[in-house]
Amino acid sequence: MQRHLRDWLGFWLSLYQRFMENRGAGNAAALTYTTLFAVVPMMTVTFAMLSAIPAFQGVGEEIQAFIFRNFVPSTGETVQEYLREFTTQARQLTWFGVGLLAVTAFLMLVTIEKTFNVIWRVRQPRRGMSSFLLYWAILSLGPLLLGAGFAVSTYIASLALISGPDAVLGAKTLLGFAPLLSSIAAFTLLYAAVPNTRVPLPHALLGGLFAAILFEVAKALFGLYVRLFPGYHLIYGAFATVPLFLVWIYLSWLIVLLGAELVYGLSQPRHWRREPIAKALILLVILRLLLKRQQKGEALHYGDLQRAGWRLPEDQWAEVLSFLERERLACKVGNAGWVLCRDLHNFTLHQLLELSPWPLPNVSQLPAQLDEPWYPSLCKGLEHLQNEREEQFGISLALWLPGKE
Repeated sequence: MQRHLRDWLGFWLSLYQRFMENRGAGNAAALTYTTLFAVVPMMTVTFAMLSAIPAFQGVGEEIQAFIFRNFVPSTGETVQEYLREFTTQARQLTWFGVGLLAVTAFLMLVTIEKTFNVIWRVRQPRRGMSSFLLYWAILSLGPLLLGAGFAVSTYIASLALISGPDAVLGAKTLLGFAPLLSSIAAFTLLYAAVPNTRVPLPHALLGGLFAAILFEVAKALFGLYVRLFPGYHLIYGAFATVPLFLVWIYLSWLIVLLGAELVYGLSQPRHWRREPIAKALILLVILRLLLKRQQKGEALHYGDLQRAGWRLPEDQWAEVLSFLERERLACKVGNAGWVLCRDLHNFTLHQLLELSPWPLPNVSQLPAQLDEPWYPSLCKGLEHLQNEREEQFGISLALWLPGKE
């Protein structure tokens, strides 16, 4: 029980540390700034797509009202009026102006993907046609799917079994969870689709649930603060709604990025979270596997590493292979496989350690056991090296510093 509690606390502590290392607060501020400029273009594009279908006429305004009613604290009413006016004016733009608004919304999606790729340690972001198609699908199909879902939910809510006099007991209560379920679905889709890597759907769902619950708690607390501490009106007056709305957007992005860190943390093998192994040892493991695959005339893939018993986090795998590629020890082949591109018979361990940015650990820091054929020899060599070092430098500073006269 104590070990599970220690692992649980260690996991959340490591999640917080990674959030700080990834500059989560700064990224949330940058996304808030981007959102401020992109919210009107996003709404304009959404309304334009919905108005193109006669069956969705007027659905855009209903969706906007639903979002501000359920996902924004009580300060959202005034901001909603401002955004409605801005969007009405934006609809009078020419096609060139609408195109510029679409580019602004496009840049917001690019910023979100870059932030998520930093969390997932993705070194190769989407490029070219795949990137364009993803963003275009979000900007075009997203509003249509949202409108269809809203129309279906409105129809279901109007059924007699839900809202009529003979409504099923508890149906209205279940309908009240619709905003929470919408949040879970939106966050899950965000975590599963945006990073340019494979994200397990169960992990994305857990992250979506965590972010949605945290979002509801933050919304309640923020609304409570607005009602109980109205002193901001004395400072900002009628302008008070705008800074409060910006603070809420910032808190929302903090929650989104925390959820992303959780999804990434869940994807990492548990024993690696508890007992991280020195990267110098990981480097030797990968080199041995590359050599073994070379002798069979095959390439090494990330899945091969896991099947060999090394459930290494994908970001560490990419970091080690990036070093080997830079030093021209390994190169990438088709289908994301790796092969040796240098004869290791003419390359010594000393040369590798001189080039490696990761020093070998001390003998006391070595794992007690490691299922690698080279590990016993390495332990003996490091122990011998440490004894030699202690013998050569085990002289007191008072005798050594003055030197020989």
